[in-house]
Amino acid sequence: MNRVALLGSTGSVGTQALDVARHLGDRVRIVALAGGRNTGLLSAQIAEFHPRLYHSLLPDRVTGLGARAATLEEIASDEDVDTVLVATSGTAGLEPTLAALRRGKTVALANKEVLVMAGGIVVEAAHRFGGRLVPVDSEHSAIFQCLRGEDGPIARLLLTASGGPFYRYTSERLTSVSVAEALAHPVWSMGQKITIDSATLMNKGLEVIEAHWLFGVPFDCIEVVVHPQCLIHSMVEFPDGSVKAQMSPPDMTLPIQYALTCPDRVPARTAPLSWTDSRSLTFEPVDVTRFPCLRLARQAGAAGGTYPAALCGADEAAVSLFLKGRIPFTGIARLVEYALNAHRAADGASLEAIRNAERQACSLVTAHSEEIVMEGAAQSRARL
Repeated sequence: MNRVALLGSTGSVGTQALDVARHLGDRVRIVALAGGRNTGLLSAQIAEFHPRLYHSLLPDRVTGLGARAATLEEIASDEDVDTVLVATSGTAGLEPTLAALRRGKTVALANKEVLVMAGGIVVEAAHRFGGRLVPVDSEHSAIFQCLRGEDGPIARLLLTASGGPFYRYTSERLTSVSVAEALAHPVWSMGQKITIDSATLMNKGLEVIEAHWLFGVPFDCIEVVVHPQCLIHSMVEFPDGSVKAQMSPPDMTLPIQYALTCPDRVPARTAPLSWTDSRSLTFEPVDVTRFPCLRLARQAGAAGGTYPAALCGADEAAVSLFLKGRIPFTGIARLVEYALNAHRAADGASLEAIRNAERQACSLVTAHSEEIVMEGAAQSRARL
């Protein structure tokens, strides 16, 4: 039995993880749950799964039914926990990830910012204390699965991208994308922030940085290809030219389940692919002119230090402004680029430096959003 602490249980990945736990039955026991402000859902989850520990930003509103309130770090380092599934958003997952790794635990990581902002610190902690990182994102889970049994070098990692809802849009059409349109992803059902990041392809840029840290592969050996069918989740190319790909239906419960059961493969509730249906698999390069967030993320990752933290802070603020209707869709990339150009990097070796870089970039974007977006719009009109 895998004793699991689920951080972010009320979010999209968290609720799907609990669906997986229901399906796996005695293979998994939920020993701790952590939610945010959705205390009604968290209370219902506690009543169903009977964890020993819970965490909430509003603990007085949670009906614990015998569970004890605890911090995220206390939950992550508890002796009764085998695996910590980190499905929180933003930087809230950083300290508990490190706490779990320093106790030699397995961390099933669904939080992008942890590795993007502090990849060096996290990987060093895993190596030093014997902890294990298991990816939950479908792309990294695919690579993780392809590399099982392979001990040799890697030539390339190929991350696939759906392209999002606007991949065929012209640059002019992208300027008028509405919030409702951006939140309507054609394949995946996700939270608001990650859905917008998918539409801008920032999500894929963050995954490039994650892949660098997870698999120890240089940035110039990590490529992104658009694969609209979303059936091949990523590929690994080896020095002899052979390519291994992981293929499955586009359903997050599959990588979540594998993270909790690997190396065992357990029957899933998801219907398998049909091989008698006529289908095509297509691939094409990313147009970084129309979708510059992928380029910006690559540049931040390659620059290192606190640049990835500034990237995350700027993107968080810019996406929030777009969701509030204060900037156009194309303003997200413009603001992120402005923040990265203004950033003065530290070496990124401390959590304090990383958090400062994130906060400063977020504040910079919020304070200067209107003038930067207006300036960009004027430049676009001048080019026309």
